[in-house]
Amino acid sequence: MNVLVALAVAPCGTGEELSAEVAEVIRVIRASGLPNRTNSMFTEIEGEWDEVMRVVKDATFVLAEKGIRTEVVLKADVRPGYTDMMHKKTEVVEKILEGGK
Repeated sequence: MNVLVALAVAPCGTGEELSAEVAEVIRVIRASGLPNRTNSMFTEIEGEWDEVMRVVKDATFVLAEKGIRTEVVLKADVRPGYTDMMHKKTEVVEKILEGGK
């Protein structure tokens, strides 16, 4: 079943600047081949449940396996019968904002 997740994986207690660690996490997500996009707070990943959850685990463990305490925030939208929600959900809102229905 298709799922869209918003994922934030962050190291804890490693200093003030965390960009290098966050980049490691995003590198794992992008290497998965699943549709994804990153913004300043989350990375969205879309695909079949088991594949997405494997990527969530791999992205989390890239830091945890280095002994870094890792915090994970995950929000999932499981909507049977729908695909490409990453794009379609925002397209609907954009059409409304443009005056369409």
